Amino acid sequence: MELEKYSIGIGDRFGLEGAAQLRALQKAQALGVQIVPVWNKSNREHVIIGTSPADTRREADEAVASCKWKGSYYVDADHIGLGTVDKFLDSSDFFTIDVADYIGKPASPERISSFMHAAARFKGSLSVPGVPESIDVTDQLLSDVVLKYLRAVEEAGKVYRHIAGQKSRGPFVTEVSIDEADRPQTPADLFFILAAVAWEEIPVQTIAPKFTGAFLKGIDYVGDVRQFEREFQDDLAIVACAVETFGLPHNLKLSIHSGSDKFSLYPIIHRAIAKTSTGLHLKTAGTTWLEEVIGLAEADGDGLRLAKKIYAEAFKRFDELCGPYRTVIHIDRESLPPPKKVDSWNAEEFVQALQHNQSNIRFSRDFRQLVHIGYKVAAEMHEHFTAMLQRYRSTIESNVTANVFDRHIQPLFIEQTEVHMGT
Repeated sequence: MELEKYSIGIGDRFGLEGAAQLRALQKAQALGVQIVPVWNKSNREHVIIGTSPADTRREADEAVASCKWKGSYYVDADHIGLGTVDKFLDSSDFFTIDVADYIGKPASPERISSFMHAAARFKGSLSVPGVPESIDVTDQLLSDVVLKYLRAVEEAGKVYRHIAGQKSRGPFVTEVSIDEADRPQTPADLFFILAAVAWEEIPVQTIAPKFTGAFLKGIDYVGDVRQFEREFQDDLAIVACAVETFGLPHNLKLSIHSGSDKFSLYPIIHRAIAKTSTGLHLKTAGTTWLEEVIGLAEADGDGLRLAKKIYAEAFKRFDELCGPYRTVIHIDRESLPPPKKVDSWNAEEFVQALQHNQSNIRFSRDFRQLVHIGYKVAAEMHEHFTAMLQRYRSTIESNVTANVFDRHIQPLFIEQTEVHMGT
């Protein structure tokens, strides 16, 4: 199975917005830009919501039928390992293999020695087209990379072979996630990580590296955009070189994790992939749920009251909800509005605080992040919450489509002249 040039991971907590998301991709298609949808949902999200991978597959299939989508589409087993992959096997054809727990753990001495011997041919000055500075490959550099990443890549190989070894397994797309390392990968790191991936015979089609700065849930990039630009361009060059050098799949491309709402980066990424004619996978998650809450608030009345109730409960359960997301959120607890204050807001005030419009003085990134991770509260409301989503379907779907197309697809995948035409 060969993943197309442009793809977007469209996470959907409650599984009701598949058609609305897909309509955003159809708008891009009408402008001549082909982007394939990848419905992604992690094991943690399934556990919290009370859904299963089969539910995600059903959502994708029904959205495709409803919208008469004629292109490819995928269902991603997001951030899986050997301990969780089996429950996704029947429903998924895209597997994001997460090796975060193995980064920094050493491989066996025999494996280390074998890989060091295989990589010795690169020792000396290594020039990679597109990377401004040559890489000084020394024994120390190889040792550092191998000690940190070889065991993680070995684990990715185990997971890949486990998936591929299932008797009923059809073709699938493999992604390897290394974005949860403690520091960004250098060009040398990424080059030899991909060497190890090839050594493990993993037909990886997307690789998710770690970049400088913070990729926090549901808000813009926090960091030096110029540094990101340099790193992103270097990574594009390393991927292209690795494809040629190691015989990796020709369509191997970068994957941007926690890519929702990284508005300051989209023009940079757009210019880079346009200049090099390379592909991209953008993984979004959670902002569809935020558009559902915004739609409820816009509806006023019962909808607004429910949105306020969700926030009040999330505020009360701050430590519990933040715990699993400590590395991907940054909420100033003291800056959060007290629930009593929020209870006095009208619909417009609630929406302005939550909607990601950084030019609006009422917008609160702390408020938005807490609501973002508060989906567990809504999940515990069961049928009442989903019934409210159905009640205000039209407004919510309009918000979801606009969020995916206007805020993500346009600036990232479509030329700027077309962006202005579409707004």
